[in-house]
Amino acid sequence: MRLGLYLNLYGGEADRPSLEDAVEQARLAEQAGFEWIVLGERHLHRPGYHEILTSLTWLAAHTERIGLATAGIVAPLYQPVVLAETLAHIDVLSGGRLTAGFVLGYRPEEFALYGVTQSERVARFEECMELLTRLWTEDEVTFKGRFTQVDEAFLSPRPVQAPRPKLWNGGRVPAALERTARMCDGWTTSFNELDADLPPKIDEYRSHERGAGTLGAEVIVCREGYCAPTSQQARDVLEEPLRGLYDAYTGWKRTSSDAARYTQGWDEIADRSVIGSPARCAERLENYAAMGADGVVLRIQPPGMSQADTLRSIEAFGHVISG
Repeated sequence: MRLGLYLNLYGGEADRPSLEDAVEQARLAEQAGFEWIVLGERHLHRPGYHEILTSLTWLAAHTERIGLATAGIVAPLYQPVVLAETLAHIDVLSGGRLTAGFVLGYRPEEFALYGVTQSERVARFEECMELLTRLWTEDEVTFKGRFTQVDEAFLSPRPVQAPRPKLWNGGRVPAALERTARMCDGWTTSFNELDADLPPKIDEYRSHERGAGTLGAEVIVCREGYCAPTSQQARDVLEEPLRGLYDAYTGWKRTSSDAARYTQGWDEIADRSVIGSPARCAERLENYAAMGADGVVLRIQPPGMSQADTLRSIEAFGHVISG
């Protein structure tokens, strides 16, 4: 099973703008055999949140082999040509290690900040995916969209990867699964997706016709994760900081249908996560492989967890990876 490490980009006054902890985690994940480091995006977060694209570039410069992925960039907030050019250059600078993952976004405050009407987000997303794909693979692009128009446009340099970096997309509703199959190369689940819901959604996603030029139908399961010598030790370290993160999510996701999942008890969280002893974590990863997952992205460090505890868990997962 390929594993990704979802890096904590939450910042505070004490560590802003340093990414020293994230770099240390990324380097250890590279040594431990993780497939990707994975970054998310958030805006209007008072304690601080490191910007995703510059952070990705910084981490590319401080690692050598590990894949660099996003899960995900809020695509409707961006001017597509600027985003295509920036991501292409990250792929060039990293020697072809980029996987670009996207989401629609859900926070009204973020759309207002960027001057984007939230009801337009699907149309903006689809224009963005089409332009990224074409600018990354075509010598010249003319495009007349609802929000973006280009005439005889091209990127130089284009991405290193041939034919282009892979595109992931997150979302849980049927329309998102169809859109992912049509326009992207992989589906990333929600961190709070119930295990029981995954098999039918994986089947549904893979049943949709693939769009022209897509590069497969990967399934990347996003899970909370923590590995320790015993399952009780894992709980002792993770529960308090994870509960703090979930309390924040109940506010951020007040307009989302899955907000109630962030008020669940520990047993419900553990049943849809990769948390526990090495044997327990290996069993959970085997479970996702049996469901049809191609990779699992683990969020190991909620805000408030120490760097030392985080590094111990990354190293422990490395032993799980190596068997």
